[in-house]
Amino acid sequence: MKKNETKFQRKSLAKSPTSIQGLDEITGGGLPKGRTTLVCGGAGCGKTLFAMEFLVRGATLYNEPGVFISFEETELELTANVSSLGFDLDALVSNKKIWLEHISIERGEIEENREYDLKGLFVRIHNAIESMNAKRVVLDTIETLFSSIPTVAVLRTELRRLFSWLKKKGVTAIITAERGDRTNENLTRQGLEEYVSDCVILLDHRVTDQSSIRRLRIVKYRGSPHGTNEYPFLIDEDGFSILPVTSLGLNHIASNERISTGIPRLDTMLSGKGYFRGSTVLVSGTAGTGKTSLAAKFVETACKRDERVLYFAFEESPSQFIRNMSSIGIHLEQWVKKGLLHFHATRPTLHGLEHHLTTSIKLINKIKPQIVVLDPIDAFVIGGNQTEVRIMLLRLVDYLKMNNITAFFASLSDAGENQELTDVSISSLIDTWLLLRDIEIGGEHNRGMYILKSRGMDHSNQIREFKLTGHGIELINVYVGPEGVFTGSARLSQEARKDAEQLLRQQEIENRESGLELKRVATEAQIAVLKAQFKAEEVETSKIIMQEKTKAKMFEHDQKKMAVSRKADKFINK
Repeated sequence: MKKNETKFQRKSLAKSPTSIQGLDEITGGGLPKGRTTLVCGGAGCGKTLFAMEFLVRGATLYNEPGVFISFEETELELTANVSSLGFDLDALVSNKKIWLEHISIERGEIEENREYDLKGLFVRIHNAIESMNAKRVVLDTIETLFSSIPTVAVLRTELRRLFSWLKKKGVTAIITAERGDRTNENLTRQGLEEYVSDCVILLDHRVTDQSSIRRLRIVKYRGSPHGTNEYPFLIDEDGFSILPVTSLGLNHIASNERISTGIPRLDTMLSGKGYFRGSTVLVSGTAGTGKTSLAAKFVETACKRDERVLYFAFEESPSQFIRNMSSIGIHLEQWVKKGLLHFHATRPTLHGLEHHLTTSIKLINKIKPQIVVLDPIDAFVIGGNQTEVRIMLLRLVDYLKMNNITAFFASLSDAGENQELTDVSISSLIDTWLLLRDIEIGGEHNRGMYILKSRGMDHSNQIREFKLTGHGIELINVYVGPEGVFTGSARLSQEARKDAEQLLRQQEIENRESGLELKRVATEAQIAVLKAQFKAEEVETSKIIMQEKTKAKMFEHDQKKMAVSRKADKFINK
């Protein structure tokens, strides 16, 4: 670095936090402080509620008094409308935290000598700001204020004048505006507000296939990085809730802990230990194959470990679900009473996708479960919204993984050869995929299960017969032979035939062994007889040999004796 050069100091833009769930995250801290933000959108998208929550949160959480100037709704109407969000405007007004005023705009009041003059309005807003020492200001809505301006040139001049005046006052302002004609590129009706604003937020409320969808998008934000995607948001009794997708990524920490599936034989198929903690499990199959039963067994096992479970049911009520599972030996009512098992049952068509998503996130944050079950996920698919459903599930899966929550999804698949496909195409999000099949053999429908994939572990590639019994779930080896796979009665018959063949082979072996034993005994008897005969012959022969030896000795003795006698006779004769 040269002597004359100085290192550039990066400065961050000052911001006013909104405390609207998710918004501060995607804006990097809130709205630009001391500047003007434009919030535009169609009728019913939530512009007024958005601005009011920004004002209320500032007054209650950051001790920043605010001014709300309404050009459409009266003070009584605003107070009644936002009370559903839990905002007590009367108390805030009484405590001088919020200045609430309705200004009715009449053309004659602001037009003098055929010239448009907003000095009177500026005086009233200035008085409100000074009286409250306000830090935040809301003007709702700007179309009403300028609806009577006769020419476009005057309109643009007054718009610039208003935005410039608010910036000079040093207040953080929100100005709401109606959405312009969608056929052109302008966000607002006049097409100028978005250019003179430092931050522009677009609220969109659309209906697709009879499903309501709300989206928020930050169109621009001068001097600050920000999320640029469309984000689903929800308006409920707690106010605005926005799910910031840009904060979700592949930076979660994978756990090495293993948790049981609840079925010992299935644990064995998963290298003997079960699922990874914090992983995503999908069970898919045709109707009646036992997807929900498998989920219920997993839930029961988790509750026995004193883990909290949140079960999202989209087809059955909790009481019906508990009753049905008791028929296979899974008793869940006790865990509901203990507060370990929580149900959230609703029809997917009751709300839009963003409502289901944000509701799910809020319930997860409230209950803090270790296990989350969605049954079934394809219930959200209506018409051609597969892409929206996949995005929703992607966001939910990322959120669950960031919090090390094990997700268990059930999915209904169509009968046919392509059961390895789901309606929402989320196989890339799944860590362990169990596939249940309906196997028809010999006029019987039986269930089969195999592990399609399980990341990070050795797992079985064999199919098992999946049985639902009065005492629980059983996995049984299927019979695999040259003619194919056999289950149910066909498996029992084939096993019986196999046992009969084995019995015949065993009997043949035993017969051969018995015959061989008889031969061995007969041979040994013959050997014993021969040995006896040989012994007798040996004894007799030994006697004869002894007799012959005795005779030989006697003969030798006689010969010696005769020789001595001859010698004696010979001596005498001499």
